[in-house]
Amino acid sequence: MQRRRFKQTTPVDQRLEEQSKRLPEEAQGTPPGVEREKLIRKARQTETAAHIQEWFSSPGLQPPK
Repeated sequence: MQRRRFKQTTPVDQRLEEQSKRLPEEAQGTPPGVEREKLIRKARQTETAAHIQEWFSSPGLQPPK
């Protein structure tokens, strides 16, 4: 069995930024419940991932504050 591979057209930092903006807006339109909590959690995770990605790509690799 072969894995399906495809080349991403946008950089990872741009995709993370787009998701971290889209998910909270999507969560606001969702009624309170499990699905909304999942969206909020995913939004926080993508925001954290974006910060980590920014830290990795920084020239000095300073530890997070």
